[in-house]
Amino acid sequence: MSEWERSFQRNVVLPPHCQRRRTRRPGSTAFRCVLKYLEGAALTQGAEYQLRLSLFDATYHHFFGRTWRSSRRAARAAPPRPARAAFNETVYFHTSLNHPGIAAVVEVVATAGKGDGGSQHLSCGFGLIPLFGNGSEATDPAAEDRALKLYHGTPRALLHPRFQDPVEKNKYLTVMEKSHLQYALKTHQPLETIFHLLPENLLVSGLQTIPGLLPAHGDASDCLQKPRLMKPVTCYLERLSVRLYPSLEEFEEELLDLLNSDRLLQANAAPDGDGVAVRERRLHVGVHNGLRFVQAPQVAVLVPEAEVVRGGCPGVPGSGARGAGQALVLRSRIQLSEMVPHPAFGVCFQLEYVFCSSGRAGGKALPGSAHGETADIRSVRWAVWSPVLGAGEAEVVLPLRGGACRGPCQTLVYRTPTSGRSSRQGKHVESGTVQFYVSTDSEEHLVTAAEILRKDKDESEKPPTPSLSPQAPLRMAASPRGPGLSASQLSAPARGRGQPPARRGRGSRQEGGITHLEADLGSPDPEPRAGDQLRALPFAPLQVPIAAVGLQAGSSRTLLSRASLARLHAAGFPEILDHNQEPVEISEPVDPASFSPRLEEADPLQGNEIILQFLAFGRDAQDGVEGTWPRTIFLTFQFYRFPPVTTPRLQLVSTDGGLAAVPAQLLVRVNKDGTLDTGPPGLQLKYMVDPAFLRPGEQRWFVRYLAEHSLQIDVWDGDSLLLVGSAAVKLEPLLRQGRAAVRTHHELEVATTEYEPDVTVMGREALRHGALRPLGVRVAVRGRLHLCLANIGHPCEETPGQPPSLPPPRSRVVPAPDGAGSIPAGGWISLNAAVGGRVSRARRLAEVDGELAAALCGRRPEARLAPPAVPGEATAARRRKLRRMALVRQREDAGGERTPQLSGWQEQRARHLRDLQIIDAYRERVKGESISRMLSQAITATHTVHAVLGTAEFFEFALKNPYGVQHTVTIEVDHPELSVILDPREWRHFKELTKSVTPVEEEMFHLRDDLRPQVYLRPKETVRIPFKYQTFSADPAVVVAQGPAGLGAGADAATRSLGKSGAGQTKHIQVSFQVSGGKPIALLRVKVEPQPHVVDQTFRFYHPELTFLKKTIRLPPWHTLPGAPVGMPGGEPEMFVRCSDPDIICETKNMGPGEPQDIFLKVAGGPSPQIKKFFVAIYTDAWLAAPIQIWQFYLHSLQRLDVSCTAGQLSRLSLLLRGTPAPRRVQAFTSHPQELEVDPDGTFLLPANGIQDLYLGVRPRRAGSRFIYLNLVDVESHQLVSSWLLCLSCRQPLISKAFEISLPAGGGRGCNKRITYTNPYPSPRLYFLCTNRPDLLQFKEDSFEVAGGEVYTIGLRFAPSQGAGEEEILIHINDHEDKNEETFCVKVIYQ
Repeated sequence: MSEWERSFQRNVVLPPHCQRRRTRRPGSTAFRCVLKYLEGAALTQGAEYQLRLSLFDATYHHFFGRTWRSSRRAARAAPPRPARAAFNETVYFHTSLNHPGIAAVVEVVATAGKGDGGSQHLSCGFGLIPLFGNGSEATDPAAEDRALKLYHGTPRALLHPRFQDPVEKNKYLTVMEKSHLQYALKTHQPLETIFHLLPENLLVSGLQTIPGLLPAHGDASDCLQKPRLMKPVTCYLERLSVRLYPSLEEFEEELLDLLNSDRLLQANAAPDGDGVAVRERRLHVGVHNGLRFVQAPQVAVLVPEAEVVRGGCPGVPGSGARGAGQALVLRSRIQLSEMVPHPAFGVCFQLEYVFCSSGRAGGKALPGSAHGETADIRSVRWAVWSPVLGAGEAEVVLPLRGGACRGPCQTLVYRTPTSGRSSRQGKHVESGTVQFYVSTDSEEHLVTAAEILRKDKDESEKPPTPSLSPQAPLRMAASPRGPGLSASQLSAPARGRGQPPARRGRGSRQEGGITHLEADLGSPDPEPRAGDQLRALPFAPLQVPIAAVGLQAGSSRTLLSRASLARLHAAGFPEILDHNQEPVEISEPVDPASFSPRLEEADPLQGNEIILQFLAFGRDAQDGVEGTWPRTIFLTFQFYRFPPVTTPRLQLVSTDGGLAAVPAQLLVRVNKDGTLDTGPPGLQLKYMVDPAFLRPGEQRWFVRYLAEHSLQIDVWDGDSLLLVGSAAVKLEPLLRQGRAAVRTHHELEVATTEYEPDVTVMGREALRHGALRPLGVRVAVRGRLHLCLANIGHPCEETPGQPPSLPPPRSRVVPAPDGAGSIPAGGWISLNAAVGGRVSRARRLAEVDGELAAALCGRRPEARLAPPAVPGEATAARRRKLRRMALVRQREDAGGERTPQLSGWQEQRARHLRDLQIIDAYRERVKGESISRMLSQAITATHTVHAVLGTAEFFEFALKNPYGVQHTVTIEVDHPELSVILDPREWRHFKELTKSVTPVEEEMFHLRDDLRPQVYLRPKETVRIPFKYQTFSADPAVVVAQGPAGLGAGADAATRSLGKSGAGQTKHIQVSFQVSGGKPIALLRVKVEPQPHVVDQTFRFYHPELTFLKKTIRLPPWHTLPGAPVGMPGGEPEMFVRCSDPDIICETKNMGPGEPQDIFLKVAGGPSPQIKKFFVAIYTDAWLAAPIQIWQFYLHSLQRLDVSCTAGQLSRLSLLLRGTPAPRRVQAFTSHPQELEVDPDGTFLLPANGIQDLYLGVRPRRAGSRFIYLNLVDVESHQLVSSWLLCLSCRQPLISKAFEISLPAGGGRGCNKRITYTNPYPSPRLYFLCTNRPDLLQFKEDSFEVAGGEVYTIGLRFAPSQGAGEEEILIHINDHEDKNEETFCVKVIYQ
């Protein structure tokens, strides 16, 4: 008997009650029960006792699981203490039956000897341990030890019909006096890591060996207290085949006869002519550790070898060695990534058949039938293979099992009855074999547990991967073909078995097919568990990645001639002057290898005036007829952490004598009235970067930003508001390296990126993670942008009381206030800090409290009327009014007889007394509040944090216990973005980054049940509490500050400064340090000032409204050496991502050493024309201290319009335009005007709240799926009214004739050719000509008319090509309605 069989037979679990299995909730609770000692007067001195533990359901009077037995222990008596039997054994288990009726039953068994020398077991008593309270939560684990009272008798009394729950109400149970069991029960979270190895409701001891676990460390013998998993090994099963004897045909024929007879017997019907047919043959393959399946078994479809041979499938073993194809084979290999080198681990195979019958017998369907066809699933055979430890690749042949023996799949297995209906070979039907070839990864091999122990290392120093949810390992197969799916898992009928497989799901139903009734092979329970979730097969559809860097930054190569450059620079652009008012000459960019940070730090001119001067924009020579050239443009970009810039509209004006091959057009500003600005051409922007306005130490960050980053510039069409393209320029030429000023000229490629509609890539192409050119992305160069970069050095402006080069503070400790002196702001160095006590200026109470001032002034309204004297009639009128008001008040007092008539001084004295009473009442009311506020100020410290998106700000707070006794201090934070660093590894990481020298204390904090940290303080002790502030959300105020903004007309308005960035966005966070009773001993007030962040790259996606955008962006292979081999360990750092929008799914997966990493995004689009903006931060450290890059994403939601058309043929459709509340003059613009025609094509009036049709004509030039954008723009205000996304699905026309010609490459003259066309109709017809490559082919006539049956000669003119290669040019011949009649293909070979 193998080790797997012994482990399997010893650990058979009794399932719970059927009602519990139907209502079970997902998730399981792990428990750790320590049975310490048994004590009582009922124990006999010297007798041996044993404890047995079982699980019991009091609601249904049902025992389940498996009874655990302790070792035998003798009772010892030590007067005056009663007899005691010490056990001290620990039991572990987990269950998902979280109901108050679930309990653990402890039975005390005494062992007595017989006369024949044997032993007899007598039950002395039992007790019940409740596992769950009144709700679904586990019993309160706060109490350490508990005494369990015991009852006389045996636990079988719980099965009595009169048993009542709870036990205290049962009059039939008698308590054992002065006897109890001491135990401890707690939840045990570390056990959750081995749920996939330990079956539910199985009680095991910590001393028991669990297959797949490493032995305990050192002297500890309990391997389940802190379980450690063995390292898995990936195995591959190839060339798998199953052979049934005597032959496959005879076996299936007899099996079908028996099933048909059973069907007729159940239906009590006579033979009706309907038979049972085999629909599928499935093989379940899974790894079993003797206790349970480690993961849900994989399901593969087997096919007869004869069908495979006829189909000619490669990679399948031939039938020569098997004879006549009598075997079931698997057309791909199976990957088992959960295999562990342990003797009790085995690979289980279960062969099952799916039968179907299209008819019904007596109106009753087959058992297990769904709707449509009737279906029945039967298990036929099973087998287990235990691999040999240390073995490599081998051929394995296993015997199949069947019949009534218990198997791991917990199902009934077919066995041939011994009746006379069996054939003469019936006795051999039980036998059969499964044969396969096993191999492992090239870098892995099967090793023993002892070798793993020798190689095991403590990974406690490795930081955990921060993730919102645990990620399951991704299983990828090296072969593009995975296990075949069953027909019930496909949407196609049974005959479509060879079609591409789809994702399988449990219990899915398809119309016209059978229901996939896959049994749960891990346990007899049908409910899924966390370890039994279905996983995607290796050939599941994958998202095609797109490139993360599509722009080549820093291209300074010029295509203009020297004459064109001379005319360009002589156009009168503004002169750039240094701080001495001398012109700055244009120089070549500095070699990147010569950059020195010391030169930048030692530069006396620490102020930097960055100048961006946009000069001209020219069309690229390779930009054919993809789109019309814009008349006006505007630019958008963001420099450093300044607000983003949207420039005014700039008109393209041609230079004088534009004779260059690639002319460049000057950029001239357009006024609001549409006229051109009369000033100098070009657009000049200035950014003042003065260290006086930067944060401490930010000057180095800015220099590093210039040395490593690029500036991305988006170019937009000023009329159509469509994106022309994007360009990128390296900012390294702006480093002055000790010079007074630098100036460089750049000519940048403006490229556009077109994303094709998402396509599903199957098989090998989807698994090519190292693909250099992603699918579905097309990049084209549209033009070239000319600009000048300049950096003018300035002396640093000194601020009052602060030196110009204040070093960044190294102290990150916020001191606790002592209540005597002034409190420094967050512990930062302050040169103006006052020395001495706190100074306060006394003020009147009426000046402090507005409510008191209103009460005092209300008593005497004339007292507050003290304006300056006004000469003339106004003064006399005011006096008359005052006398009149005084007489009215006297009469009111006299009429009411409230107060006697008083003289003037008496009235004033009474008024003063009333004021004093009001003041005294006010003092009494605010006395407690004022004292409390002053006391709080005495224990309050303030710290200022300059927060940047994604960057963690670390600081420590010096907390002191002011009392002479010890206290446990609870830390309360009222904002989730500020947290206490609990992990010492994270604490140590941030201290290394900030160069802090304070010590790190291990296991410093204790978490309460409400997850608030607590720290223990000795009398007068001071500890440092580490804090981290980090935000991943783009605050609305920050978004407004970084929103698009236009520039003014003057040069001063174009100057940007960082002096007031972040103003008005401050928020305050309160941290309270409380002792018992909620009394605070210290308060920390964190002042957060958000700062704009740097954007390294911008992505724009146009997507249909109200749909999900799913994109995979491939990261470049950073930190890899040139020429490094693929798969080099340590070549690629592990990366982590976080998104600013919590509603967006953003994650990355590590595909292995040396492999590129992809970022997956799933964004929900809003209604049109909504634009969703969010940021993604990319990290290379696991603690997410500071992002290495921040990407900005724009998702434009457009109205979708699906168009199905044919290449070269005109398709007509219309759009419905709805007017706005005001009438507008609008015009329709398209991204591909050569393929999309609009009518009306010019400016037209859109009436207010009216409806108007816009007619479209689509004639695509190439087949496939693509996007075309359509904008409706207000031509007066240049605002976007509506926008559409046309999703083209274009078919290739039928090619009727094909031609081939050869032409010389490298320029020169073109070539004229002629082809003939015969009119197939008897009447004259008018035909139109068009082509998919108008840049290479021109027609002599675009239309011609030919009589019926006549032949017409079409003249062709082929343009020369600059390079060698082949081009396929299509010639479309359309009728008078622009419908395609014929299409010719001309293959041109340029030699």
